[in-house]
Amino acid sequence: MKPYIKYVASAMLLTLGMTSCEDFLEKPVEDNYNTENYYTDDASCIRGVNYLYNSPWYDFQRGFIKIGEVMSGNMYWGSSPYMNFSVNGTDQDLVNMSYSLWAEIGHANTVYSSIKASSASESVKNQCMGECLAWKAMAYFFLVRSFGDVPIVHDNSVNLAAGDYNSLSKVQKADVYEYILMTLEKAMELLPKTKSTDGRIDFYCAEGLYAKVLLTAAGVTGSLNNDYLQRASTASLDVINNSGRTLMANFEDIFRGSNNFSDESLIAWRWTVGAQWTCQNTQQSDLMPEGFDEFGDCWGGWGGPSADLQDAFGYDVTENPSKRLDTDVRRKATMMGAGDVYDYFWRDHDLGNGKKGFDILKFYFDKSYNPAATGTFQGPCGVQNVKHAYGNNADHIAECGMSADRMKYAFDTHILRLADVYLVHAEAEVLQGRTTSATALAAFNAVRQRSVASAVDKTELTFDDVWKERRLELAGEGDRWYDFVRRAYYDVQACITELTSQRRNAIWGCSEVYKTYFESGYATWDPTNIQYDTDTPVPNVTANSFNLPYPTEDVALNPNLGSNAQPIHVDVRNEYSY
Repeated sequence: MKPYIKYVASAMLLTLGMTSCEDFLEKPVEDNYNTENYYTDDASCIRGVNYLYNSPWYDFQRGFIKIGEVMSGNMYWGSSPYMNFSVNGTDQDLVNMSYSLWAEIGHANTVYSSIKASSASESVKNQCMGECLAWKAMAYFFLVRSFGDVPIVHDNSVNLAAGDYNSLSKVQKADVYEYILMTLEKAMELLPKTKSTDGRIDFYCAEGLYAKVLLTAAGVTGSLNNDYLQRASTASLDVINNSGRTLMANFEDIFRGSNNFSDESLIAWRWTVGAQWTCQNTQQSDLMPEGFDEFGDCWGGWGGPSADLQDAFGYDVTENPSKRLDTDVRRKATMMGAGDVYDYFWRDHDLGNGKKGFDILKFYFDKSYNPAATGTFQGPCGVQNVKHAYGNNADHIAECGMSADRMKYAFDTHILRLADVYLVHAEAEVLQGRTTSATALAAFNAVRQRSVASAVDKTELTFDDVWKERRLELAGEGDRWYDFVRRAYYDVQACITELTSQRRNAIWGCSEVYKTYFESGYATWDPTNIQYDTDTPVPNVTANSFNLPYPTEDVALNPNLGSNAQPIHVDVRNEYSY
């Protein structure tokens, strides 16, 4: 285990071996090289940036779900400390998450500096430096929303020369946000406006992140800053109107590997199945039930979407599946329950009716369909996850043209989607009191119309409309907790009230009811024994719950990171430049 800042410092000294992990776009040569002799031409600069899209982020994956979804009440995860807000600085997922973010920052700094000194063409250098800065901004955006006040490492070499990487002070989060905005402004100055079709970050991708950062920073001082809100509104509308991107027509299609580079995906971790560990997606292992693929690497069935998220979708596990009428297609694309069948999972398995695909009840209760069927439904709230799953190897080959492997698959993880930017615009307008804004209504209604059958267009918006729509649209994508953080900056009590009012506990008895229903040929549905756990107490949520603790080892090595250490103010616009 390394203290956080050593990840930043070591990035200055490492060779770029990580770039040889069969990167998401183009595999570089396998020679040994370092920062002094590698960045010599356009191709090497592009290859050298590729790994910023995957490898340093690898250890963030698990924390990404536990913080974004479990803490927010979107997902149930048993006795996890993320369920009851008892995470401490020794939690391994927290430690890995923190170090992963610092690693991304350190590597982005190093690659940026190296490319800046390269003899490559100016256009390619600008593009690649812009990508480095966008990724650095994204890492800082996760850091400040997770930990609050954090140090700023602008240039690794400066801290190495000064030897101060174990004495850096935390910087006030308002200043950190200003630093992120400054970094993104430089990224947008460098990035091309031509729409990327190969998954790389372009101007409008960075501008979408810029709008979201502005919306978040607007409340950081405790009251809403209308200038920031207006800038968020303007930037998001520019992406909507001028990026050349449109929402995908079918919501479920966003999350298939064949659509990794779709218009919907502005910024994503671009995973691959390579020889070097950390280039690949492994989220299916943590999220899906045992036996979901043939690699023996799924153990996530004992967690799943929460009762509270089901309520938000209007889904009721006690309702007879044959009579259920889903009005929102996002429900089935987010959680699978009794009666659900998917044509994009297990597409090589015969369902017995002339069709092929995945039937969750057959998966658990029919050994002729699934020889490994256990006879017990694992989902502790009566449903299982859907997003981040690829299915079995036949599905992966069909979507990506390559085989998956144990804990390795190549579906991208979308961390900024176009629909998110649409809702950022709607929220920025509503928070300024423009509840009938034509552009806000158009953005909100476009997102809702895509997924909700017979949706009636809104003619006026409330904050609660946008707040709920964000939850339904982005559930399972690691974002919900950060919505609470953003709102807690200026309305912490509303966040505490909602979190402590959620149905965050397990739902008992679903497996027995589902099994009887299946074995009766779908004739007997008696939900009497399905009960919500009312015994587990409500978590203790306070104003301090919206900042996670630093890893204990970091604080031991640098007391300036301690919870009682005061952050410093930094005039980042005058202190730093690119």
